[in-house]
Amino acid sequence: MAMLRESQIMKIHYITGIAALFVVAVHILMRLIIPFSLSLEYENVIANYHNIPYVLLLESILVLIAIHGFNGLRIILLELRQSKAWEDGVTILTIVAMMAVVAYGTLTIILANGSRF
Repeated sequence: MAMLRESQIMKIHYITGIAALFVVAVHILMRLIIPFSLSLEYENVIANYHNIPYVLLLESILVLIAIHGFNGLRIILLELRQSKAWEDGVTILTIVAMMAVVAYGTLTIILANGSRF
């Protein structure tokens, strides 16, 4: 399996950062529709998870932030040491951690939805 070049990884980092800014802005604008205190009530939170476009927005936020954040952590850890074994280990660890966070977040979204997909 061929690894991506560092320049390609940084392009992914920049793209996910810009895309995350966009989807988080849309998320915040959607939260302005009803007063903040009402948006935190249990019934309204559960109703959000039954709104498929909003669920897709939440999932895209989850994936974009996870990719961007764990890649940022990877970059920081690679600055600590430079060796092929360290780079491979850090890359694998951050990919596994990112996948675990996305899986856990997706499971939360599915369970809150009531598995009605």
